[in-house]
Amino acid sequence: MADAENPRSPSAGTAFALLVSLMHRLRAPGGCPWDAEQTHSSLKQYVIEEAYELVEAIDSGSDEHMREELGDLLLQVVFHAELGSERSVFEIRDVIDGLCEKLVRRHPHVFADAHVGSSEEVVLNWDRIKAQEKAGKNPEPVSALTGVPRALPALLRAHRIGQKAAAAGFDWDDAAGVREKLEEEVHELDIALANGASGEIAAELGDVLFTVVSLARRVGVQAETVLHAALDRFENRFRHMERQLQAEGLRPETATRDQLDRAWGDAKRRT
Repeated sequence: MADAENPRSPSAGTAFALLVSLMHRLRAPGGCPWDAEQTHSSLKQYVIEEAYELVEAIDSGSDEHMREELGDLLLQVVFHAELGSERSVFEIRDVIDGLCEKLVRRHPHVFADAHVGSSEEVVLNWDRIKAQEKAGKNPEPVSALTGVPRALPALLRAHRIGQKAAAAGFDWDDAAGVREKLEEEVHELDIALANGASGEIAAELGDVLFTVVSLARRVGVQAETVLHAALDRFENRFRHMERQLQAEGLRPETATRDQLDRAWGDAKRRT
């Protein structure tokens, strides 16, 4: 982008160049022993952790926390680019150039003469262009489900697979249809539970979970998000219950069922 359009670019570019040079210094002889030992594989866990910490920062509403976590996630990108540069396969400039080219290709309504009427059309165009790109790189037929990483959290992966299947025309007509399917899947789970076959139970539980995610998608929410919210509510209520029992000289593991139910009921009313 031209400097006239983005007056902050020179300082941002200087700061980014410093970050790249610092990463190179950490990996160089005489640098940091820990950094020098890392590989693409050893860093995988940190990419995932930093992404989740950024999500947590966004949810917290703290701009300072978000700024810090964005930096930590950016470090992972620069670290992997440095490893690629050492192997002479790609460097950070290649990563940035590839991203810029992709953004231009996948936004023809901005950088070319395509027209869109809504954000939904933008997403459909993005997926269509992405599929065309994948087809050009892979001689094998490209599935409508291509592009959903297997490493995604299961609920999020289920949501994205459902979205892609729906874009290909494979979906229920409405949420009521999914709710009916959920009843069917729960009935099949009941049969599996009655049979007592662990493999069958696991498979049917998986089908129930996938259908629940589909129901969430059809009513316009993310199962991953609403489950996080449900867990937060449960944790808050459980901690309240613990405090209530402690005030009575009790602990959850020693309280009776009636005492637990009473304290839990109080927690639900107050939280």
